Amino acid sequence: MLQQMIELDKEIFLAINQGMSNPVFDWLLPILRNPYTWAPLYLFLIIFFIKHYGKLGIIIVACTLLNFGISDAVSSHLIKKNIKRVRPCNDIEFKHDVNVRVRCGTGYSFTSSHATNHFAMAFFWIVLFRRKWRHTLWLCILWAAAISFSQIYVGVHYPFDVLCGSILGILIGLTTGYLFNRFVPSFVEEKQNLTTQ
Repeated sequence: MLQQMIELDKEIFLAINQGMSNPVFDWLLPILRNPYTWAPLYLFLIIFFIKHYGKLGIIIVACTLLNFGISDAVSSHLIKKNIKRVRPCNDIEFKHDVNVRVRCGTGYSFTSSHATNHFAMAFFWIVLFRRKWRHTLWLCILWAAAISFSQIYVGVHYPFDVLCGSILGILIGLTTGYLFNRFVPSFVEEKQNLTTQ
Protein backbone atom coordinates (compact mmCIF):
# COMPACT_ATOMS: atom_id res chain seq x y z
CA MET A 1 0.00 0.00 0.00
CA LEU A 2 2.77 2.40 0.97
CA GLN A 3 4.74 1.58 -2.17
CA GLN A 4 1.65 2.20 -4.31
CA MET A 5 1.21 5.61 -2.68
CA ILE A 6 4.85 6.45 -3.35
CA GLU A 7 4.54 5.45 -7.01
CA LEU A 8 1.34 7.51 -7.38
CA ASP A 9 3.09 10.45 -5.74
CA LYS A 10 5.90 10.19 -8.30
CA GLU A 11 3.45 9.98 -11.19
CA ILE A 12 1.62 13.12 -10.08
CA PHE A 13 4.97 14.82 -9.53
CA LEU A 14 6.06 14.08 -13.11
CA ALA A 15 2.69 15.20 -14.48
CA ILE A 16 3.30 18.61 -12.85
CA ASN A 17 7.08 18.91 -13.08
CA GLN A 18 7.31 17.73 -16.69
CA GLY A 19 3.79 17.64 -18.09
CA MET A 20 2.93 21.22 -17.18
CA SER A 21 6.24 22.68 -18.37
CA ASN A 22 5.89 26.02 -20.14
CA PRO A 23 7.93 29.22 -20.40
CA VAL A 24 5.55 31.24 -18.20
CA PHE A 25 5.72 28.81 -15.28
CA ASP A 26 9.48 28.38 -15.81
CA TRP A 27 9.84 32.12 -15.21
CA LEU A 28 7.07 32.76 -12.67
CA LEU A 29 7.04 29.86 -10.22
CA PRO A 30 10.70 30.05 -9.12
CA ILE A 31 9.99 33.70 -8.31
CA LEU A 32 6.84 32.86 -6.35
CA ARG A 33 8.63 30.39 -4.06
CA ASN A 34 11.52 32.76 -3.39
CA PRO A 35 11.04 34.33 0.08
CA TYR A 36 12.63 37.61 -1.05
CA THR A 37 9.79 38.06 -3.54
CA TRP A 38 7.34 38.56 -0.68
CA ALA A 39 9.51 40.85 1.46
CA PRO A 40 7.62 44.00 0.27
CA LEU A 41 4.29 42.35 1.16
CA TYR A 42 5.51 41.41 4.64
CA LEU A 43 6.83 44.93 5.20
CA PHE A 44 3.51 46.40 4.04
CA LEU A 45 1.56 44.12 6.39
CA ILE A 46 3.74 45.01 9.36
CA ILE A 47 3.24 48.73 8.72
CA PHE A 48 -0.48 48.25 8.02
CA PHE A 49 -1.16 46.21 11.15
CA ILE A 50 0.68 48.62 13.43
CA LYS A 51 -0.78 51.75 11.80
CA HIS A 52 -4.34 50.37 11.71
CA TYR A 53 -4.43 48.58 15.08
CA GLY A 54 -1.76 50.33 17.15
CA LYS A 55 -0.65 48.18 20.10
CA LEU A 56 -2.90 45.38 18.89
CA GLY A 57 -1.07 45.54 15.56
CA ILE A 58 2.25 44.89 17.31
CA ILE A 59 0.67 41.85 18.98
CA ILE A 60 -0.66 40.64 15.60
CA VAL A 61 2.81 40.94 14.06
CA ALA A 62 4.42 39.17 17.01
CA CYS A 63 1.85 36.35 16.91
CA THR A 64 2.29 36.00 13.13
CA LEU A 65 6.02 35.50 13.71
CA LEU A 66 5.31 33.05 16.53
CA ASN A 67 2.90 31.16 14.28
CA PHE A 68 5.60 30.99 11.59
CA GLY A 69 8.17 29.82 14.13
CA ILE A 70 5.91 27.02 15.36
CA SER A 71 5.07 25.82 11.85
CA ASP A 72 8.69 25.87 10.73
CA ALA A 73 9.89 24.06 13.86
CA VAL A 74 7.28 21.31 13.50
CA SER A 75 7.90 20.82 9.76
CA SER A 76 11.64 21.39 9.45
CA HIS A 77 12.89 19.97 12.73
CA LEU A 78 10.30 17.60 14.16
CA ILE A 79 8.91 15.90 11.03
CA LYS A 80 11.65 16.19 8.39
CA LYS A 81 14.43 14.98 10.65
CA ASN A 82 12.43 11.94 11.67
CA ILE A 83 10.84 10.95 8.33
CA LYS A 84 14.00 11.73 6.30
CA ARG A 85 12.39 11.52 2.87
CA VAL A 86 14.84 12.44 0.11
CA ARG A 87 13.87 15.27 -2.22
CA PRO A 88 12.99 14.26 -5.78
CA CYS A 89 15.89 16.31 -7.12
CA ASN A 90 18.30 14.42 -4.80
CA ASP A 91 16.89 10.91 -5.28
CA ILE A 92 19.64 8.94 -7.01
CA GLU A 93 17.20 6.64 -8.82
CA PHE A 94 14.72 9.34 -9.76
CA LYS A 95 16.48 12.67 -10.20
CA HIS A 96 17.36 12.02 -13.87
CA ASP A 97 13.60 12.37 -14.57
CA VAL A 98 13.30 15.67 -12.69
CA ASN A 99 13.37 19.12 -14.24
CA VAL A 100 15.21 21.04 -11.52
CA ARG A 101 14.46 24.74 -11.89
CA VAL A 102 16.06 26.02 -8.67
CA ARG A 103 18.87 24.94 -6.37
CA CYS A 104 17.82 21.58 -4.95
CA GLY A 105 19.02 22.02 -1.39
CA THR A 106 20.30 19.38 1.00
CA GLY A 107 17.35 19.17 3.39
CA TYR A 108 14.69 16.51 3.50
CA SER A 109 11.44 16.58 1.57
CA PHE A 110 8.56 15.60 3.88
CA THR A 111 6.82 17.81 4.82
CA SER A 112 7.22 20.88 2.61
CA SER A 113 8.09 23.70 4.98
CA HIS A 114 7.11 26.26 2.35
CA ALA A 115 3.61 24.78 2.30
CA THR A 116 3.41 24.42 6.09
CA ASN A 117 4.64 27.92 6.85
CA HIS A 118 2.56 29.76 4.28
CA PHE A 119 -0.67 27.91 4.98
CA ALA A 120 -0.11 28.46 8.70
CA MET A 121 0.21 32.20 8.14
CA ALA A 122 -2.66 32.26 5.67
CA PHE A 123 -5.12 30.55 8.01
CA PHE A 124 -3.95 32.56 11.00
CA TRP A 125 -4.84 35.73 9.08
CA ILE A 126 -8.08 34.18 7.82
CA VAL A 127 -9.24 33.50 11.38
CA LEU A 128 -8.38 37.06 12.38
CA PHE A 129 -9.69 39.04 9.41
CA ARG A 130 -12.28 37.07 7.44
CA ARG A 131 -15.22 38.87 9.07
CA LYS A 132 -13.83 42.31 8.39
CA TRP A 133 -12.43 41.61 4.91
CA ARG A 134 -14.37 38.80 3.23
CA HIS A 135 -11.87 38.46 0.37
CA THR A 136 -9.12 37.62 2.87
CA LEU A 137 -10.11 33.94 2.70
CA TRP A 138 -9.57 33.47 -1.02
CA LEU A 139 -6.56 35.78 -1.31
CA CYS A 140 -4.72 33.99 1.50
CA ILE A 141 -5.53 30.52 0.17
CA LEU A 142 -4.52 31.47 -3.38
CA TRP A 143 -1.25 32.98 -2.12
CA ALA A 144 -0.31 29.93 -0.04
CA ALA A 145 -1.45 27.47 -2.73
CA ALA A 146 0.58 29.18 -5.47
CA ILE A 147 3.74 29.07 -3.38
CA SER A 148 3.10 25.44 -2.41
CA PHE A 149 2.37 24.32 -5.98
CA SER A 150 5.58 25.95 -7.17
CA GLN A 151 7.56 23.60 -4.90
CA ILE A 152 6.43 20.67 -7.03
CA TYR A 153 6.90 22.42 -10.34
CA VAL A 154 10.49 23.48 -9.63
CA GLY A 155 11.38 19.92 -8.61
CA VAL A 156 12.15 20.16 -4.88
CA HIS A 157 9.06 18.47 -3.37
CA TYR A 158 6.65 15.66 -4.12
CA PRO A 159 2.90 16.42 -4.15
CA PHE A 160 2.36 14.40 -0.96
CA ASP A 161 4.99 16.55 0.81
CA VAL A 162 3.07 19.64 -0.20
CA LEU A 163 -0.37 18.22 0.59
CA CYS A 164 0.61 17.10 4.08
CA GLY A 165 2.53 20.33 4.68
CA SER A 166 -0.54 22.32 3.66
CA ILE A 167 -2.82 20.35 5.98
CA LEU A 168 -0.34 20.73 8.83
CA GLY A 169 -0.10 24.47 8.18
CA ILE A 170 -3.88 24.85 8.11
CA LEU A 171 -4.19 23.08 11.48
CA ILE A 172 -1.46 25.23 13.02
CA GLY A 173 -2.95 28.43 11.58
CA LEU A 174 -6.46 27.61 12.80
CA THR A 175 -5.14 26.70 16.25
CA THR A 176 -3.00 29.81 16.68
CA GLY A 177 -5.82 31.98 15.31
CA TYR A 178 -8.27 30.47 17.79
CA LEU A 179 -5.81 31.00 20.65
CA PHE A 180 -5.24 34.60 19.55
CA ASN A 181 -8.98 35.30 19.63
CA ARG A 182 -9.23 33.55 22.97
CA PHE A 183 -6.43 35.44 24.69
CA VAL A 184 -6.74 38.84 22.98
CA PRO A 185 -10.40 39.65 23.67
CA SER A 186 -10.00 43.31 22.73
CA PHE A 187 -9.41 42.27 19.12
CA VAL A 188 -12.51 40.07 19.15
CA GLU A 189 -14.59 42.91 20.59
CA GLU A 190 -13.39 45.23 17.84
CA LYS A 191 -14.41 42.69 15.18
CA GLN A 192 -17.82 42.27 16.79
CA ASN A 193 -18.34 46.03 16.85
CA LEU A 194 -17.48 46.27 13.18
CA THR A 195 -19.95 43.52 12.22
CA THR A 196 -22.79 45.13 14.14
CA GLN A 197 -22.27 48.60 12.68
